[in-house]
This record gives sequence, structure tokens and C-alpha cells, in this order.
Amino acid sequence: MIDDGSTDDTQAMVNKEFPAVNYYRQENCGVSRARNLGIHHATGHWLAFLDSDDEWLPEKLSRQAVALSANIESKVCHTEELWIRNGVRVNPAKHYAKKGGWIFTHCLPLCAMSPSTVMIHRSVFEDVGLFDTQLPVCEDYDLWLRITAKYPVLLVEQPQIKKYGGHEDQLSQQFWGMDRFRINALQKIVDTGQLSNDNQQAAVSMLLKKAEIYLNGVTKRGKTEEAHYYRTLIKDYSLN
Repeated sequence: MIDDGSTDDTQAMVNKEFPAVNYYRQENCGVSRARNLGIHHATGHWLAFLDSDDEWLPEKLSRQAVALSANIESKVCHTEELWIRNGVRVNPAKHYAKKGGWIFTHCLPLCAMSPSTVMIHRSVFEDVGLFDTQLPVCEDYDLWLRITAKYPVLLVEQPQIKKYGGHEDQLSQQFWGMDRFRINALQKIVDTGQLSNDNQQAAVSMLLKKAEIYLNGVTKRGKTEEAHYYRTLIKDYSLN
């Protein structure tokens, strides 16, 4: 368990109620450093994550283990999820439906996998790298792009987690203009030059689409320096 600078009695509770759990604490450094610390200390070949505002269903890990055993070439597996908003179950919009296979283009518009649903072989992180600690949010979007550009994804179609939302302390509630972080992630992967031609074109197209939308937003808000930056970005990537 990774404690990212909690200010309550989490450590005492864990030590008392779950003495077999390995507990690691860091000063509040953000979700990426917390997950990376967990990856560093984990000893198994397969890694899974559970964010503090999510809940695994009882058979989550066993269902994924069975699916992976039946698909021995797979190194990445995720699952469907149940959404709970302000204590009430809701149905997510259709574009949030999970997919399996080569899903890079499906990952371009939004975060197409939830960290708490995934099970990933350690070798994948050794290949594509860890969570980007420079991104305060959308760090999962960034990682999924790097992974799905190189690996197909196995999907367990039955929901295996409860995903809670609607509370004020969610990271997604703390940042205006979330797409600027997705634009950053798209720039990074486009600039590697390692994508297939089709994926490169799709990534550039999405980058330009998101940058245009974000440019309109900052222009309306009178953010002239930021608007200039995104106009230049759009011009540069339109020439690629």
C-alpha cells in the first residue's frame, strides 16, 4: 500500500487491521509518484492498481487471471466498471464503453482504461516506462497511449470494479482545461516518431482537434500568451 502523504491515522489502522500489508509512505507527491513507488516495491510479474476512490469487486483479480491464462500472449488486461456518482449508480455514456484489442485510436479522445481495472505485466513498464510525474492529471491517458501503441489489450467484459465519483477532492475537479495535459501527452508520443503511419496520423489529427478547442477557450478568457502558444503549436503540427 502506498500512502501519498495522508494526514489521518491511515498507517496505524493498516498496521492494526492488515498487518500482512506492506505499507510505504511518501510525502504528498501526487498519484504518478505514488503508483511508480508501488511498481518499484512490487515483487510479482503482474501488477494491478487500486485508487483510493475505487473498489475492486471480490473476483476481480481471479477473473483477470483466468482471462490471461486463456490468452497467454496478452500482457495487458482491463475490465468493464460500475459507475457510482454521489452514491447512486449511473450508466456511463456510450463513448466510455470499454474495448479490447488494438485500441490506440480508441484511447485518443479520452482515457479509455481506468487504472483500477488494469492488470499489466511488469515487462510492459520496462518497455514503455512508468507514469509521467510531470503530469498532475491525465497521467493515465499518457501511459495508455504509450502502451496501446505497442500492445493489444484484453478486455473482461463483466464489470469488476466500482468507480466512485462526484466528490470535490477528485483530481479531475481541481484543474480547468484538462485537455491541455492530453495535448501534452499527444505531443510527446507524436514526437517519438515511433508510431505506425496510421496511428501517427490519427494522433496528430486528435492533437490538432484538441488544440483548436483549447485555443478557443483560452482566447475567450483573454489568455493571450497561452493563445499564442497554441496557435504556434497548431501551425507546427499542421505542417507535419
